[in-house]
Amino acid sequence: MTIFYLCIVKNSKPYNDLGDFLRDLFPYKVQKISLNAGFTCPNRDGSKGWGGCTYCNNQTFSPDYCHTDKGIKEQLGEGVQFFGRKYPDMKYLAYFQAYTNTYDEFERLKVFYENALRYPDVVGLIVGTRPDCMPDQLLDYFAELSRKTFVMVEYGLESTLDKTLERINRGHTHAESEEAIRRTAAKGIYTGAHLILGLPGESREEILHHADVVSALPLTTVKLHQLQLIRKTKMALEYRENPEDFHLFTVDEYIDLVIDFVERMNPAITIERFVSQSPKELLIAPDWGLKNYEFTAKVLKRMEERGAYQGRTFTPLL
Repeated sequence: MTIFYLCIVKNSKPYNDLGDFLRDLFPYKVQKISLNAGFTCPNRDGSKGWGGCTYCNNQTFSPDYCHTDKGIKEQLGEGVQFFGRKYPDMKYLAYFQAYTNTYDEFERLKVFYENALRYPDVVGLIVGTRPDCMPDQLLDYFAELSRKTFVMVEYGLESTLDKTLERINRGHTHAESEEAIRRTAAKGIYTGAHLILGLPGESREEILHHADVVSALPLTTVKLHQLQLIRKTKMALEYRENPEDFHLFTVDEYIDLVIDFVERMNPAITIERFVSQSPKELLIAPDWGLKNYEFTAKVLKRMEERGAYQGRTFTPLL
């Protein structure tokens, strides 16, 4: 029997948009403020490995205000000042983004999170981390906290294929990713996942199959990134030595890939974004010269041309 799913969206968008998700939760505008608390990762300090993920240079997602020589309160203050100029009534979500933000002693982590939540106009917490760095004690703490304020845990999956996770030096398996997501969602905590589309060694069909796999998980949000080659990373060296191992998508190729991906996704999941935008001085390739909102506009136009929408070809995994 064939099962058909209808993606019910708002504002005529053909996919579930993060803005609509947040508008349903908050009676005011909210903005994420990225924070760098100075954490490291278990595959950088020798616990799991050395050198970090092969694609990773954390400078690519650190705004000017987001540096470890500034405390959490100072980073929040500069972020609020930056965004508050345009929207004085804006509220904020403290986004612990850089590196692994659950990789420390429990009591020390609590101080960081609670200092952020005490900052004026901060109405919630988003914590980016790895699937292998969520102890039960911390998960129980997040569950208790989520009963009083907005809490989301975002896990870096990057791929659902173990062969890829090993190649990019992630230091965890996909089974660990699934376990962490299910444990987190079972506690009633909003749960997100990151995926990089276009990692070396993955075919187009393998990339699209990530959509099938994550669609079977109890995820609130999914954030998609195109593969970007960044200076001062091991992957940049790999590309220089073996460029034939990489397929760097053109804008049009990636737009069609993303749309095919979205059509295979569970329509209940919110899509946070399609691309990331690294600083030009760090980016080797692909350099599309598009801001995130410009890329999204192109996706929407192409989806309209194709009659595409989230979940159109979604089939639950058996």
